This record gives sequence, structure tokens and C-alpha cells, in this order.
Amino acid sequence: MKRIIGLLSLCAIFGAHATPSTIDDKKRNRAIPLEITMPTNETQCTAQTQCKVAFINAGYRVEHDKYQFISKLLNQRGYLTVAIAHELPGDPPLSITGNLFETRQENWLRGTVTIAVVHEQLKQEYPHYNFDQLMLIGHSNGGDISSLLASQKVSFIKDIITLDHRRVPLPRNRDIRVLSIRASDYPADPGVLPTLAEQQKYQSCVVTIDKSRHNDMSDYGPQWLKTRINRLIELHLDDTDCEALKAI
Repeated sequence: MKRIIGLLSLCAIFGAHATPSTIDDKKRNRAIPLEITMPTNETQCTAQTQCKVAFINAGYRVEHDKYQFISKLLNQRGYLTVAIAHELPGDPPLSITGNLFETRQENWLRGTVTIAVVHEQLKQEYPHYNFDQLMLIGHSNGGDISSLLASQKVSFIKDIITLDHRRVPLPRNRDIRVLSIRASDYPADPGVLPTLAEQQKYQSCVVTIDKSRHNDMSDYGPQWLKTRINRLIELHLDDTDCEALKAI
């Protein structure tokens, strides 16, 4: 009995279980892989007191379940996390030539439809969670997909965090909280990031991490960088002022 109680206590402390899953998108004939991870306080989530939800969108050619450091943090903060696989076998490769804002539209638009499909189906399956106040998190191309959907004025998106996405402009909308965490090796395209004046107007925030690399913003990156990213996310969740985020 003591061993069982100890195991239950460890589960409560160190995080909830992750469940690989698949959503069948019949209209597009796509089986969308997911990893769904419950919050550590899931017993407190009810239809009357719904818990929060975050969708995690991976960078191109990064496995969708390789953002565990973020997922575990959010689970401890009461979030149900859903990691979504956007690239499936047979999909066209991501364009690397021409005007990338134009040539990558097929990939991004496909991704926005995927998020909408996942949102609609999981909303029915998980009534104890608030899918109408959704947080989107996206690294690189996953951030571009997230930014494109958020800019379409979708009513269920209330928060977006991007990790060094570079092509799609962030939403300029006071109804959507925005944090963009930047690496220091590549710049974003012109107009993607809000200016200082726009950050003040729309209460968004752009923070660059010195000596960090674009490709390291996943589980594959160094521990110091993952710790720094999580600290910024925590402060964002606590409504910390942008200037304070930039100072850490």
C-alpha cells in the first residue's frame, strides 16, 4: 500500500501521462498524429470549472512530441497539452525557393485547417477543458502556422507563443496575447515582429535570448536554453510586464 501511495505521489509531482492518439480527418483523408498530455491537477477539471488547453506546433522536420520541456511546464500549470504532427508522408516538402511567404502558403494553410479540425474534435471529447480560450505555441514553421491562424481572427485563440518563427506576421490584436521568443542567429522577415510601438499598443512582447540558436528550441537543445524559454513562458502566464521579461 505504501508503495502504491508513493507512486501516486510521484505522478502528481512529476507530471501527467502522455497519450499518443490520432484524429481521422475524413474530409482530407488525413490521419493526424497527436500526443495528448493531461494536467497534473486533472481531477480538478470539470465541465463547470474547465482547465486550460495549449496546442504545440513543431518546427519543420522536428517530431511533434519533442517539446516535452514546454508540455511538462504547462501540465504543471494546469494545462492540457496537445502536440500536433503537421507533416505526414506524401505531403509536399516545405518550399525553400522563391518568395517564401508565397511559396509556403500551401503548408501553412494546411496547418491552420489541421488545428481547426483538432480543435473541433477534441472540444467534443474533452468537455472538462476550455477549448474556446486556446493557447497556440509554435516553433519555427509551427509558429508560422500558429501566426497565420491567429491572424485570421479565429475566436477561440486567446494566446500565442512563438519560438523563433520567421515568415508570418504576428497578429496585431489586443484580444490575443502575444509572446515571441527569438533566437539570435537568424532575423525574422520584415514586418513579422511588432515594433516597439506596436508592442505597447497591442500588449505583445518580443524577447531575444542571446547566444541561442533557432534549431535548438526543442527537446534537442541545451538545458540552459530550455530553462530560459520556460522561465519566459512562466512569466508570460503570470502577466509579467514585457520590460521585465526582456530583463531576465
